[in-house]
Amino acid sequence: MKIAVIGGGPGGYVAAIKASILGADVTVVEKKNLGGTCLNLGCIPTKSLLACSEVLEMINSCKDFGVNIDGEIKANFSVMMKRKNKIVDQIKNGIEFLFKERGIELINGFGKLIDRNKIEVSKKDGTKEIVEADKIILATGSVPVVPSMFPYDGKYIITSDEALQLDNLPQSMIIVGGGVIGCEFGQFFKKLGVKITIVEMADQILPFEDKDVSKQLSRAFKKDKIKMIVKDKIETVDIKEGKVVASLSSGKNLEAEKMLVSVGRKPFIEGLGLEELDIDIKNGKVVVNENMETSIEGVYAIGDIVDSPFLAHVASKEGIIAVENALGKNKKIKYRAVPRCVYTNPEIASVGVTEKKLKEEGIQYKVGKFDFRGLGKAQAIGKFQGFVKVLADDTDKIIGASIVGPHATDLLSELTLAVHLGLTAEEVGDVIHPHPTLSEALMEALHDVHNQCVHSL
Repeated sequence: MKIAVIGGGPGGYVAAIKASILGADVTVVEKKNLGGTCLNLGCIPTKSLLACSEVLEMINSCKDFGVNIDGEIKANFSVMMKRKNKIVDQIKNGIEFLFKERGIELINGFGKLIDRNKIEVSKKDGTKEIVEADKIILATGSVPVVPSMFPYDGKYIITSDEALQLDNLPQSMIIVGGGVIGCEFGQFFKKLGVKITIVEMADQILPFEDKDVSKQLSRAFKKDKIKMIVKDKIETVDIKEGKVVASLSSGKNLEAEKMLVSVGRKPFIEGLGLEELDIDIKNGKVVVNENMETSIEGVYAIGDIVDSPFLAHVASKEGIIAVENALGKNKKIKYRAVPRCVYTNPEIASVGVTEKKLKEEGIQYKVGKFDFRGLGKAQAIGKFQGFVKVLADDTDKIIGASIVGPHATDLLSELTLAVHLGLTAEEVGDVIHPHPTLSEALMEALHDVHNQCVHSL
């Protein structure tokens, strides 16, 4: 069986490797770099930079731990960027090594479907190549959305792509959008001394999370002196004398050296030949069934181009499902337990439904909550802002959870497993958790679902 994948991001390259493991002859067509947005312009580079600002923050608070450092503490932005690039290159080289060892052919160029079994690849040198395959997987990812009202030039008005390639730190920045991207970039740049203003149309930053979750991050941002403007929107934007000038609906005016537009991403499907083959598209996304197959038999689509969360781990899982079905299995994708992570300080991680959603739909539920402040381990490491919140339905099944606090994104896995398997609060709460650890906050919150929490009132 020959499988061809268009796109080498976290969906495409994982699909390719899985297909090779299962015995398929695999070809990947990628127009830029393996790893896609996640590795090159998203997840990995941003977390690499956030790790740098976290070290800086820890050094600045070292006196609280009885450690004195003499001399001036300064951030070297260029070194941080070089470190970020080195990490990206190392991981990219690792993927290329896996491709080579597994016999996966990589073709650099822009892939276009010309029929259900053929891809036309346009290369940089102007030549074209036809790739034939029994099954094809589309994994072309997404690009930043920049509404036409913003005079995007990649210099003064930028997206996350340009933000990760800056040579020098600006003195000030307006961030449009208080979602995950805006919050992560905002805190990173602020830690390095950039004056940050975040503008969000909704009534809170992280508008898709519960209010108590957003409130915790807002509290941290206020401490960081990050200005947040909510329930307001930008009406006009101009570039005047090397500055970005923005007017808001409220009548406020903002000025900064740069404006980072982070209002979302959109599927990249232009030029793929989907319309010519009459592949179903709805609201700009490729329509697929539970097997990740499009309206054309044998052609699959995964990741940001389909109607599922724009997350690397979702794309990877969809890639595995698509490959298994392409090779004769009948696997279905389940989105009940998709983790959502924000790598700010404090970290935020959620899974399943939110409390806000349950209230909107009138669904009965129970809630258990525990503050990290009540944990010995949190006190010991000096990181005790935040909480664990568990939501259970009227049968005690865990249907949602949120964690705000230290290592939240790592701690979430236990509750993600619980939601995925349909476990109850009693079942998971009955598990002995090690002491002293941050994971005890999960146990305490689970006990609190039944008002049985020992370490809180």
